[in-house]
Amino acid sequence: MRIAIRFGGAVAPGDAVLVQEGFAPPAGARVVGGFAAEAVRRFGHGIGCSCCVPRGAVAAALTRLFLERARGTADGAGDVVIVGDTNGEAAVQAAVEGDVLLRARFFFLPDSGEVSARAGE
Repeated sequence: MRIAIRFGGAVAPGDAVLVQEGFAPPAGARVVGGFAAEAVRRFGHGIGCSCCVPRGAVAAALTRLFLERARGTADGAGDVVIVGDTNGEAAVQAAVEGDVLLRARFFFLPDSGEVSARAGE
């Protein structure tokens, strides 16, 4: 089960929203977390394991969402919608790309909104 992440756009029923600090979530949206557009620290082992690289707010919120859905305790089965600016988008991309578990659990939808070929992997 991989979950799609998209930046902005309309929030559909079943979608979860991750909101950058300083931005307001859409009315009625299910907010799963907030984050600051912080730089993702890189040090320690090359694979970025949790023993060396502290996980930030983005990683914590996405991990919590994935586990809730896997356990069947979360409402919905839609996308994760990121509400923020380009700095927030870069922070989310860096968090996912730098975390092997997040890369296995989530994928980014292309800008066109079409599901990428990786979605079914």
